[in-house]
Amino acid sequence: MISRSPDSVTPYAMALVSADSRIAELLTELHQLIKQTQEERSRSEHNLVNIQKTHERMQTENKISPYYRTKLRGLYTTAKADAEAECNILRKALDKIAEIKSLLEERRIAAKIAGLYNDSEPPRKTMRRGVLMTLLQQSAMTLPLWIGKPGDKPPPLCGAIPASGDYVAKPGDKVAARVKAVDGDEQWILAEVVSYSHATNKYEVDDIDEEGKERHTLSRRRIIPLPQWKANPETDPEALFQKEQLVLALYPQTTCFYRALIHTPPQRPQDDYSVLFEDTSYADGYSPPLNVAQRYVVACKEPKKK
Repeated sequence: MISRSPDSVTPYAMALVSADSRIAELLTELHQLIKQTQEERSRSEHNLVNIQKTHERMQTENKISPYYRTKLRGLYTTAKADAEAECNILRKALDKIAEIKSLLEERRIAAKIAGLYNDSEPPRKTMRRGVLMTLLQQSAMTLPLWIGKPGDKPPPLCGAIPASGDYVAKPGDKVAARVKAVDGDEQWILAEVVSYSHATNKYEVDDIDEEGKERHTLSRRRIIPLPQWKANPETDPEALFQKEQLVLALYPQTTCFYRALIHTPPQRPQDDYSVLFEDTSYADGYSPPLNVAQRYVVACKEPKKK
């Protein structure tokens, strides 16, 4: 590792301390919100029991009297207000989690720049491929699910929705990057943004694969930002790629994206895409169905092969 002078390390070390302090505060606030959620749930339990008992009495008497109708209207109004109060607390908790994740990422980048690492964040050169694959899988599993309010539309970078035209990926963001391979062919790789120059409109990105250890300078058209939220098939199916749509998908246990057709979109929030990769070794030109997480499926702008 290249040694650095104390003066160059100090600003990044201070940033790490500041991030650690803020993360500790946010974890305390998150803990309080979780307690509030449980308290709210316990408080509303009595009302839900009353609703159930009222329905049971109505079934026993086999009639819906004006009394029961008025009573149920009041009980359901209270239940709706209780649910909205709990929902608001949960949204605040989700915001805290998102902020914590953002700070952890900023901390990782600051440590990388400063050349500082701890036991849980080893320098890139020591990371084994198996560890990298596990980290990529964890990143896909922990990608937050977009949960909008009633009437909200999914934002850019939710599921299949592309980034806006003026979007600039931040340092640390993961992207699909089109680079030239050793043999001269071009391929799409999983990469991490290092920086973006507004003067040249070019990105500097690192190959995520430890065996590559390469940095590339690429134009915007050679970069596709990865989704930042999973789309919920049950509430926002339009934010997902549809059957037979052409995409670029990360081939399982690799760090390269290849052309594929959507075989089956996710049916539940936790489901992956089922895709058919283009593969000339099969009679129909496509591989058997393989699962790929929403995190690693992006639009393919190239035409479909005939």
